[in-house]
Amino acid sequence: MLDRSKLWPLVEARALATPDALCCVDERGERLSFAQLRTRAERVAAALAGQGVGPGVRVSWQLPTWTEAVVLVCALARLGALQIPMLPIYREREVGFILRQARPSLLVVPRVFRGFDHEALARSIAAAVAREGGSRCALLVCDRRLPEADPAGLAPFAAEAGEPLRWIFYTSGTTADPKGALHSDETIAAGSRGVVERFELGPDDRYPMVFPFTHIGGIGMLFVQLMAGSGAVLVEMYDEERTPPFLGAEGITLAAGGTPLVMRYLQYQRRHPSERVFPRLRAAMGGAAPKPPLLHSEVKAELGGAGVVSVYGLTEAPFVVLSSPRDPDEKLARTEGRAAGGAELRVVAADGRVCAPGEEGEIRVRGPQLCRGYLASEQGADAFDAKGFFRTGDLGRLDAEGFLSVTGRTKEIIIRNGENISAKEVEDVLYAHPKVAEVAVIGLPDPRTGERCCAVIVPAAGATLDLAEVAGYCRDAGLARQKLPERLELVAQLPRNASGKVLKYELRRRFASDAE
Repeated sequence: MLDRSKLWPLVEARALATPDALCCVDERGERLSFAQLRTRAERVAAALAGQGVGPGVRVSWQLPTWTEAVVLVCALARLGALQIPMLPIYREREVGFILRQARPSLLVVPRVFRGFDHEALARSIAAAVAREGGSRCALLVCDRRLPEADPAGLAPFAAEAGEPLRWIFYTSGTTADPKGALHSDETIAAGSRGVVERFELGPDDRYPMVFPFTHIGGIGMLFVQLMAGSGAVLVEMYDEERTPPFLGAEGITLAAGGTPLVMRYLQYQRRHPSERVFPRLRAAMGGAAPKPPLLHSEVKAELGGAGVVSVYGLTEAPFVVLSSPRDPDEKLARTEGRAAGGAELRVVAADGRVCAPGEEGEIRVRGPQLCRGYLASEQGADAFDAKGFFRTGDLGRLDAEGFLSVTGRTKEIIIRNGENISAKEVEDVLYAHPKVAEVAVIGLPDPRTGERCCAVIVPAAGATLDLAEVAGYCRDAGLARQKLPERLELVAQLPRNASGKVLKYELRRRFASDAE
């Protein structure tokens, strides 16, 4: 029977069930079947075992979205190592913090990627940590090639009882030190099982891995593949003109990557209206950032398929809310779906009361996807409530049918003259403006009102906008006067992290000095 909770047994079971089926293909044309994945992972595991890697040994890795990263993850799972993935965009601050806190025995990095010398940085930080009296960290440099050895000497795989820790995923740490969320294979598998079931994935499905594989969503989607037998198309860096036709040629059926990438797929289709970029598309997969309600109908009409199916989750609790291609259009457009994979949801008011259907409050989650706390236990002191629900910091509403709408972040509410303004509400209105390609709404300090509403807009190609037009459009759409933008900033692009979330703190920092 297929073990649906631990990674290495999933690798073995999938290699037996569909050995010749596609596991992944990359931009170089290298194709890896599930049987080849198992074989290569065992050979890499044999080499790593010779370097002292075994059960519970901490290994951090910072590889791009390469075939080698997929193989490495499975090799470390074969050995029972504790994996600490790091985003390729992490530099001295983040890498140094993680090495000092997590203390891995081995760090795997590329030599140079996108012009940055990862090897030099890794050697420098590892040496500094050793001089400070920390544990020594060996370095393995991967230039599209991992070490291999004869697996004949490997001890037979024996799954440990219970749910041993297998992963430390670090949050982005955009406003404070990153936090290391502790996960087991089982916590990842719970959310991934929900994806397979809700999206009805199978061996004929293909999805793009266009975001960093080191992200918890990347590892979660590997579990999805192994459960469903689906294939992945690996892209190390998105290119506006080359990536969409490459994905289309590989037959993707689920245009994954999150809401920001769905919007880029849509923009490509609009630039090339004579071709159907994704002819086999079943649905586009939103998430990682709020979606404008209009996006669903645009994708359904222009890209095809069922429109946008959504994923809501966090590093601490991946894949907790999912929609389905079978959901009504109204739910697909305006909600993220319903609790999945055994998750429980509640929306809690500021006074601690559980909200009634339709009432806004903080989204809290509990379930088998939830992390086991943080590596630094004190960081989790206020993260969970008395009932064991995780405080997400997101605002939302649950309707009577259990569909969740995310309305913003608790920290992103704009308070003008003592009244709350939802940044997302204003963003949703402005996204529908034909001259707006992307938009982020932020609060800026105002000596008279406390905060003013500022719209930061990426204009559509060739478009011009001014504040009067933007405010007038919002007024005509029915927004109350106090919610109308009082300032407009036009930018070429919005700053985003590796997950696609807009870095609003950067926008506030950029424009706040002019507002004071």
